[in-house]
Amino acid sequence: MDLLFLCLLPFLLYSFFTFYKLIILQRRSGQACYMLAYECFMPPEDTKLDTNSAAKIVLRNRKLRLEELRFLLKTIVSSGIGENTYCPRTVLEGREECPTLKDTYEEIDEIMFDTLDNLFKKTGIRPSEVDILVVNVSLFSPAPSLTARIINRYKMRENIKAFNLAGMGCSASVVAIDVVQQLFKTYENSVGVVVSTEDLGAHWYCGRDKKMMLSNCLFRSGGCSMMFTNKASLKSRAILKLKHMERTQYGADDEAYNCCIQMEDELGYSGFLLTKSLVKSAAQALTVNLQAMAPNILPLWEMVRFFFASIWYSGMKKRELLPFVTGMVLGKGNKKKTKLNVLGGGLNFKAGIEHFCVHPGGRAVIDGVGKGLRLNEYDLEPARMALHRWGNTSAGGLWYVLGYMEAKKRLKKGDRILMISLGAGFKCNNCVWEVMRDLSDTNVWKDCIETYPPDTLNNPFKEKYDWINDEYLSFVRLDFSRMVL
Repeated sequence: MDLLFLCLLPFLLYSFFTFYKLIILQRRSGQACYMLAYECFMPPEDTKLDTNSAAKIVLRNRKLRLEELRFLLKTIVSSGIGENTYCPRTVLEGREECPTLKDTYEEIDEIMFDTLDNLFKKTGIRPSEVDILVVNVSLFSPAPSLTARIINRYKMRENIKAFNLAGMGCSASVVAIDVVQQLFKTYENSVGVVVSTEDLGAHWYCGRDKKMMLSNCLFRSGGCSMMFTNKASLKSRAILKLKHMERTQYGADDEAYNCCIQMEDELGYSGFLLTKSLVKSAAQALTVNLQAMAPNILPLWEMVRFFFASIWYSGMKKRELLPFVTGMVLGKGNKKKTKLNVLGGGLNFKAGIEHFCVHPGGRAVIDGVGKGLRLNEYDLEPARMALHRWGNTSAGGLWYVLGYMEAKKRLKKGDRILMISLGAGFKCNNCVWEVMRDLSDTNVWKDCIETYPPDTLNNPFKEKYDWINDEYLSFVRLDFSRMVL
């Protein structure tokens, strides 16, 4: 009897705290965070990076040897990125080694102002009605700030709350939303805008370190602007409601901190170093994050099932297991050192989530998240298609994934979306949205949604450039400057 009581105690406490939170939420209804709209950037056609354009960029780097060229071919072929991604004009025009400040401003301005213009037009809300503005661009932080640049462009109010986030990596978009929702708790009847993008042109890697060349293969131009509110009068116009937010900073771990870091190579060329431990660090950070999030987004019966499944499969002693589950239920305890892994331990997140919006950081990241959460190809399709069509657009990437879900008419009223973002630091920032009404806008996917998913995700690189793997090339000296593509 005592053992049964001990087993049921965590879930009785969970039920009590769930009921308590419901009462608190009702009292704080004015602190809700609703999304009114989002606008992804559609780059101009003259910045498209097809196979031939990409090959020209690679082959004009005279520092690359045959070994690096073969590595690049293998990486691009297996990247999951297609023929229709976009690249900064600075790189396409061959000026990646000497970009100017003007180039950087033009690249960022085009993304910010295009998406904001469309956002204000879609919502009918004027720039002067915006109360909160948050901009996140990790690699470009000028003075005056980018938020000041937007305020000047749209002549926004003097009392607007403006925040400029830098260095936050691919998960910065969710961080920016957290800033908005925290401010909503203080400022009622407010409208907030978030702008998420990245500067690539001034940070294109021009050296030959393999671990630093990966970023050139994955990152592409893109971005998104979003509008939020806590006004009850605008609730009927909302498309999503923020249900839960969980942020995890795994930077205390040296391996995680250094797995994705900006640095200079031995030749003095700056770029982003991506190590083999990236996927491992992502899994660890995601595990910690979902362990904290699970009791807030999963139904009680799933937590009970997981508890007994853990006893059955883990072989842990009762004195180790009870503190673990109690810690999960109450959101306390030493989660980092626990022997149980919420990914491998059997939690079924589909019990509380209908859609999984996974950061399209690369094929390995998508595969890793899918394996850990036991997602099928239908669940991962939006992330894979966003990576194929747009590449890794850093903090803006999640919104191309969401756009795919909407364009495919997957999002129905009441559905819940788990948005998973991973970024340098190392950070895992996740949130859950509730769909407020059936969504079907084709948005930035309107010109190509009918062709997705394609029959194959293979790109033409292997077919066109597989000759670079021929053995005889190892014994000759190639002059790529004279090669016609």
